[in-house]
Order: sequence, then structure tokens, then C-alpha cells
Amino acid sequence: MATFSFAHDVSGSGASFSAQLLPSEARALHEALSYCARTEADDAYLNLLLGAGQDVVDALLTRLCGPHAGPFDIRLRPDELHMLLCALTNAATHFVQTGGEFCQESFHIRLGHFRQDFDALALAINNAAYVAYETPTTHVTHAVAE
Repeated sequence: MATFSFAHDVSGSGASFSAQLLPSEARALHEALSYCARTEADDAYLNLLLGAGQDVVDALLTRLCGPHAGPFDIRLRPDELHMLLCALTNAATHFVQTGGEFCQESFHIRLGHFRQDFDALALAINNAAYVAYETPTTHVTHAVAE
């Protein structure tokens, strides 16, 4: 169960989200992001799809990479959280074939194991952003994926 909270960084570097992730959630985020940012993807494609180029994507992939023995804390800028939300919600679209048919078999072989985590993490990110930006910035807020 991922917990995201929003707080302003007192160092003045801007707003950030903190998350406590389980190892399985970190693997799901890593898988979604790495799948969208395959080696043949160029910066123009990644900027359109994820809102960031390869260097930024690679840096976040490195931060998510394990092994993680247990829950761990990670701080994410809003643009990084946006990148993860885009990756989580976009991954399934890579399995839509010409003609608009969804190739379920290929999806389940490649990403099916992560589907529930993808959905729960996307919901947690969405809820955290909603709560954070609908609440005065002097408050710390929490959103949890179940």
C-alpha cells in the first residue's frame, strides 16, 4: 500500500511529494516507466509521452531500482510524479493493435502481473495530487492506495 504525502520543501526548492513504497510497488513503477521508455525511444517521443527526456527518465529509474528489502521512502518532484502517472496510465496503450483491438495475451504476458499495482498506484498519485492542491499548502496531506 503506497502512501503519498505532499509538503513544501523548506529549503525553498519547491513542492515535493514523499512516498513510502513497498518493494513490489517500486518494481511496478520501474516496470511501467521502463516499458514506456524503451531503448529505441527518443527524447521527443518521451517528452510527449511522459513529459521528460531520457536523462530524466533514467535518473528516476535508477532511484526506483532495487533491491529493496522492505518499505522505503522516496521524495518526488511534481514533474516526476507526473511522469510516473503517465507511465502507469499509458502502459496498456502499447498493446493496442492496428485497427484498435487490445491484445490481451501480449499485455498479460508482459505486464499483467503488475496490473493491480498499476491501477492502485495511479489512483494513489491522482488522490495525492488532488488532496495536495485542494488543501492549503501549510498542511501536510496523505493519500493511500489500498
